[in-house]
Amino acid sequence: MANLKDLKLRIRSVQSTKKITSAMKMIAAAKLKKAQSAAEASRPYAKHMGYVMSDLVTNQTATDNAPKLLVGTGQNKTHLLIIVTSNRGLCGGFNSSLVRQAKRQIKDLQKDNKDIKVIVIGKKGLDILRQDSNINIVGKHLSITNPRFFNAESVSSDIIDLFEKGEFDVCSVFYNKFISALNQIPTRQQLIPFQSSTTSKKEQVSGASIHEYEPSEEIVLERLLPKNIKVQIFNALLESTASEHGARMAAMDGATRNAEDLIGDLNLTYNRTRQVVITSELIEIISGADAL
Repeated sequence: MANLKDLKLRIRSVQSTKKITSAMKMIAAAKLKKAQSAAEASRPYAKHMGYVMSDLVTNQTATDNAPKLLVGTGQNKTHLLIIVTSNRGLCGGFNSSLVRQAKRQIKDLQKDNKDIKVIVIGKKGLDILRQDSNINIVGKHLSITNPRFFNAESVSSDIIDLFEKGEFDVCSVFYNKFISALNQIPTRQQLIPFQSSTTSKKEQVSGASIHEYEPSEEIVLERLLPKNIKVQIFNALLESTASEHGARMAAMDGATRNAEDLIGDLNLTYNRTRQVVITSELIEIISGADAL
């Protein structure tokens, strides 16, 4: 049985831990509000960019001189995966669930004899992926904590440079899409070649374009393709940041509740142990008095 001093020290230790997890929960909650607003504000722009791109693609994919960012290299041999994780831990399964899905995708592609290259965003993802010698990490971005558009431009520049050098044929980004503080969905989105995932309601009904392009569709498409990659990467960074803060808030809330339960159990054990000690001392006193 633990003595009273050890129990007191353990109770104080758990109380200190509870203060830390409670503070981290409040900090994550404050950051979540701002990150969630940024992510939600970026969605309409990214979504409408998809509408415009889909409309342009309808008329361009069949042409021989279509941009390579649109139609790809014509091959499907080498895949580049962009995996967006966090720089800090203590956020539950935020990183592990996303990396697990990315690894499943990598294994599936490797079974089909595809070459895989990876660009990692975030220290935690890099730490996990480094443990697998079969994963070829060709780039990393470890300083993105509060995403700005220039961060997305930096990542996009690396992607486009590798594509122009013929380093890959298909590029996809993996990130956690923010739904709520308790729900983040690991998501995969193909960037190169462009894959239409959304079509506006009006276009679905009429089957005709709702946009007019000047000076021409070809020129607009050529300018929008690199811009679309930057926008989608930026949206992925914002979604991932909001998801990270939500996951950390939930994880710290759970840790705080567990600390409270543990403190209650320790206090109960302390009181019982203290009562045993008091009873033992009384028995010794009474036994000594009787002996006299």
